[in-house]
Amino acid sequence: MPELPEVEVVRAGLAPALTDAVIDAVTVHDPRALTRHVGDAAGFEDRLTQRTVSAVVRRGKFLWMPLDGGTDAVVGHLGMSGQMLLRASGAPPERHERIRLDIRHPTHGDLAVVFADQRTFGSLALDSLEATPDGAAGGWGSAAATVPSQVAHIARDPLDPAFDERAFRSSLGRTRSAIKRVLLDQTVVSGIGNIYADEALWASRLHPERPASELASRAVGRLLVEVRAVLQRALAEGGTSFDAQYVNVNGQAGYFAHSLQAYGRTGAPCSRCGTPIVRVSFTNRSSHYCPRCQRR
Repeated sequence: MPELPEVEVVRAGLAPALTDAVIDAVTVHDPRALTRHVGDAAGFEDRLTQRTVSAVVRRGKFLWMPLDGGTDAVVGHLGMSGQMLLRASGAPPERHERIRLDIRHPTHGDLAVVFADQRTFGSLALDSLEATPDGAAGGWGSAAATVPSQVAHIARDPLDPAFDERAFRSSLGRTRSAIKRVLLDQTVVSGIGNIYADEALWASRLHPERPASELASRAVGRLLVEVRAVLQRALAEGGTSFDAQYVNVNGQAGYFAHSLQAYGRTGAPCSRCGTPIVRVSFTNRSSHYCPRCQRR
């Protein structure tokens, strides 16, 4: 599933083309792409047509596009294989195309925004905006202190200027859940999935099943430093692509997979100590770590 770096790369690619653009037409090819939308496909198309997009915003793994009037937004979640692609106006349908927005930008002219999704776990929805409880900007990409109701329960991510480090430390101190489980909990800290949790824990020398409440303050501080560092490195390299399912808005893959130290490197030597990286089952996923550097 795309994590913070991948979704931020998509947001940054969409923003120049969508900000201040008018949605001239909306075509829903597959209603399954509206699973989070309240209403039918015809209503979705009708309510978006001739609306103006004011920004493209991200919190964690969610994207949203606030609309004129400031009371509602198009919310997007990429799921496992969703893609938001920019295409020339009138371009032929993409493989697995689910929804198309034909837009008109004052500078860039006519374009098409295509939501394609092979596995149909992603979705778009029209949702109301509500004020953020802390009064800070709702997410990356806009200074507006609003967030879609569907995203309000999602915590801020570690790169967000309004991220509450004290609250994060408090959450860790109150639970004996495995530290990796806490990192994956989007209501505690958002944007981190399996890949970047494994990478940050490897960099911090922390075992993924170490109880969160056992971490000393210094260890938590080191973990936050490494989480931010790995997210920023992945952003700089366009995210992580293992196949054609994650691409940026131009259809290009990210190349952070070449920089991974733990995730997906089962049996390969740890770059610190040479011990083979192991892979173990973790809920519905797997954890990758060095049994020597990351002792439980």
